[in-house]
Amino acid sequence: MHSTYRYLLCAVLAGVAASTLVIAPAAAQDKGKKIVVPPPQPQAVQQKQAPAAPAAPAPLACGMQGDAEILCGARSPEDLELTPDGKAIIVSQNVRLGAGRGAAAGDPVAPFVLFDLAKKTFIPVMLDVKPLTDWGAATCPGPIGTALAAHGISLAKRKDGKLQFFVVNHGGRESIEMYELKKISGDWNLIWHGCVPSQKDFNDVAALPDGGFVATHPTAIQAQGTDLFSGQPTGYVVSWTASKGELELPGTRFGYPNGVIVSSDGRYAYYNAWTAKEVHKYDLKAGKEAGVVKLAFMPDNLTWTRKGQILAAGILATRGDCPVGSGIPCIQSFGVAEIDPAKMTSTQIYDSQGKGALISGVSVALEAPDGIYIGAFQGDRL
Repeated sequence: MHSTYRYLLCAVLAGVAASTLVIAPAAAQDKGKKIVVPPPQPQAVQQKQAPAAPAAPAPLACGMQGDAEILCGARSPEDLELTPDGKAIIVSQNVRLGAGRGAAAGDPVAPFVLFDLAKKTFIPVMLDVKPLTDWGAATCPGPIGTALAAHGISLAKRKDGKLQFFVVNHGGRESIEMYELKKISGDWNLIWHGCVPSQKDFNDVAALPDGGFVATHPTAIQAQGTDLFSGQPTGYVVSWTASKGELELPGTRFGYPNGVIVSSDGRYAYYNAWTAKEVHKYDLKAGKEAGVVKLAFMPDNLTWTRKGQILAAGILATRGDCPVGSGIPCIQSFGVAEIDPAKMTSTQIYDSQGKGALISGVSVALEAPDGIYIGAFQGDRL
């Protein structure tokens, strides 16, 4: 989900504190696993509606809460990627400095932090710059530097074996920023190599083996004054290659195209229609849709499991209480589903309803060696 609309959504619904939640083995229906989820951060809200709705319940405290563990220390951990050694998670902190978007003016927030699975600590990722002509577009104006405002991320191996780490950026320019993930002196570092600027806001990106990518433009065709959350088409999916540039993929105009991933061979793309509660499969070679599955929640980002399944996670709704009459806003309730990419069928493996205010703004579920970790587009924890 684009951060502009995410913060608007938070203001309209309620300000709530975020936390990260870890769900225990039984919840994930897989022995020895747990799920980790971050709750939202308190935000000042100007109430323009009358009468005001009852205040949302405060998120549960950090630490173990039933079948979940809440881990604190991040800032708006919107997207997650596991490091190749399986020992840490790269966290994209979806915070724009100033403008009231999660950080006060002058409050530095690292765009990426590493969460150490063993130590349960967060440390900033070191960034470096080395422009390369075969990474990104010739129109890239140069390194993004401290203007970077990270959103969706994608880690994948290039044909030459290098680890490419692509980032949706909203700071200074709308772009896909291209980094190489590399271990230097025992620590994971990100080295900037290039970028692809765009006239429209991106939401998420999926890197392709040839150095290109598939990405989503969630509001590219939204008509002014229309209801963003109606489920009607508001955007589309694009592909980008150095030779052809950015091209809209035909047949991808749906309700708020959000998270996107691609198969390891680059043949299929899978993307979420967030407001329609759907996950779509797209044949990149044939140029047409290859399947769709409906979910019980609003799928935000997608990730791969070690067994080649897809994990989807998201809030239950943008309005009302979940369950009805519970006093818990639907933005504080979430679901996690496992999707079979071949059959395009799904199994919901977690439903937070009835478990209290665990977290708000869930955006991603990522499988790690010790469990399933959940990120959110607002809050201060994983």
